[in-house]
Amino acid sequence: MLRVLVDSGSSIKMSEQDKLNVEIIPLRYLMGETEYRDGLDETIDEFYEILIGKSIFPQTSLPYLDELEAKVNGYVKDGDDVIIVTISSKLSGTYNAICKLFEGVSAVRVIDSLSAVGGLRLIVEEINRCRDLPVDEIIARINALIPRICIIAIPETLDYLLKGGRLSKKEWLFGSILNLKPLITITNGAVKVATKKIGLKMAMRECADTLKKWNCDESYPIIASYTYNSDNLTKLIEMTDECYKLLMSEYDNLCPVIACHWGPNAFGYVFVSKQ
Repeated sequence: MLRVLVDSGSSIKMSEQDKLNVEIIPLRYLMGETEYRDGLDETIDEFYEILIGKSIFPQTSLPYLDELEAKVNGYVKDGDDVIIVTISSKLSGTYNAICKLFEGVSAVRVIDSLSAVGGLRLIVEEINRCRDLPVDEIIARINALIPRICIIAIPETLDYLLKGGRLSKKEWLFGSILNLKPLITITNGAVKVATKKIGLKMAMRECADTLKKWNCDESYPIIASYTYNSDNLTKLIEMTDECYKLLMSEYDNLCPVIACHWGPNAFGYVFVSKQ
């Protein structure tokens, strides 16, 4: 039997595990002095109540590795193959930690998504399309898909990305002056400023146009994502070409461990580009 695990940086919710035939590895985050397991210890609404109400900049950390090791070793003992997909190794130490945990265990394959949020969901959906294939062929399909996954997003503020160490001070400075709205992407697994526009409306237009400019593959879904408030995402979708609106399978309110770095009121698209 094939077991697929993905960390909560995927923003796949615990309630979706059965539907997607996947198990979620909860990352952790610290709000003040209180630690939470992502998706388990508080709701998204409770998270934002603390984040916004108390103006806290949270910290994130690895999952409980001992629990993960025990679970996966149990699957291996039963003769199962295991694929573990993690958030980009350039955004979290999760990939490297899990690789060390299962070093030398041939039945366990650990995949660096070089992505986050909906990018991992797209990988899980790809695995589900080819579950009957040998594991090596599944891995080959994943590795072919990963470079084609695109993320384009507009944060309300870059402060969270800066404080979380996901954005350089130089990029933060350029994106925070002159009313410039940065469009953020994940390139080769790292957070980058793709471009900057004057004002929110022009940034939205650029984000909507990115689907065509980056050659969106219409055989895959587009995952429309936001943090906390979906109003700006709704406006973005209204600006988007009709042919792409039909591909939007998810309106994803991103999980707390991701919102820790993006902050509230971020929004954007995750999609696959053509080869």
